[in-house]
Amino acid sequence: MQLAANQLGNHLQRGLKSLYTLHGDEPLLQQEALDAIRANARANGYTERTSHTVAGAHFDWSEVLAAGGSLSLFADKQIVEIRIPSGKPGKDGSVALQQLAEGAQGNDSTLTIVLLPRLDKMTKSTAWFAALDANGVTLEVSPVERGALPQWIAQRLGAQGQRVEAGEEGQRTLQFFADRVEGNLLAAHQEIQKLGLLFPADANGGVLTLEQVESAVLNVARYDVFKLSEAVLAGQAVRVQRMLDGLQAEGEAEVLVHYTLAEDIRALKRVKDAMAQGRPLPMALRENRIWGPKERLFERVLPKLSESKLAELLQSAHLVDGIVKGLKQPDWPSTGWQALHRLALQLCGLCAAVPKAAAAPVYTRR
Repeated sequence: MQLAANQLGNHLQRGLKSLYTLHGDEPLLQQEALDAIRANARANGYTERTSHTVAGAHFDWSEVLAAGGSLSLFADKQIVEIRIPSGKPGKDGSVALQQLAEGAQGNDSTLTIVLLPRLDKMTKSTAWFAALDANGVTLEVSPVERGALPQWIAQRLGAQGQRVEAGEEGQRTLQFFADRVEGNLLAAHQEIQKLGLLFPADANGGVLTLEQVESAVLNVARYDVFKLSEAVLAGQAVRVQRMLDGLQAEGEAEVLVHYTLAEDIRALKRVKDAMAQGRPLPMALRENRIWGPKERLFERVLPKLSESKLAELLQSAHLVDGIVKGLKQPDWPSTGWQALHRLALQLCGLCAAVPKAAAAPVYTRR
């Protein structure tokens, strides 16, 4: 049974199941979900806990199976946690997990929790994952996207009795906070806790000003090239510049950033060419393996890009490829990062531009 992360609290109030599978790449939210399950289990008499980490192809699954099938001399109920950091249990692990899943039905003495990283579509279709899902509760822990981050911060502040000012000023505060912690949810949680210590909820009614947040919240944002790609296609120029500066400061390879930008440009060209040949947009996107958030961005951006603009972008990407590899190009910046800024903002500007046909009508008073 699949369960959304925000449904876990209500689910646990209705009763604890004997098998849970947590998967996702957000450590904070996965840990909080695990803590909630553990706390509920302790309240229901699960007083002993064992933990097993699957490392390498030669992991001994017999110990895990024995733990799940035996009771302690000192406890009537136990928690057995199985961590698989790679997300791939192997052949023996696949058999063992299916056996554990089938044995979980009706087992009131052992609570089994399987912890996994983010899984791809192929892994979710394996027999062992299907067995875990069919015989227990599966919880996917997804990252908080940038657009939802201000609201997430507001909810966390509210849980400790704090809030930002009302109106536009409060929204500015939340946006500033989100910019400082984007891509680093664990650090965001720590910064929120710090605000609770610095400005207790009983002071000023728990209202936080922009000045207080600016003075207290550190810049702990972490970026990756995939989120950069989404920001560029969304036409978010200020965010793109901030992300490029962050990637440079973190030591990201210039060639990887260039590859990501250039691949987006090539993909846009391939889809545009397919449409020119008569293929419907959804088919062209599928053929080029464009899906998820990027699929929606391509649908919005493609009508704005002409063949000539795409040709210019491809030529720019070609020139920047040489620059990041040490070549000099006339009329282009001499350093790789400066050239990447220019290429990213060139694509970003075209993605943000509103075509004349779609522009809002102008009304004049008669």
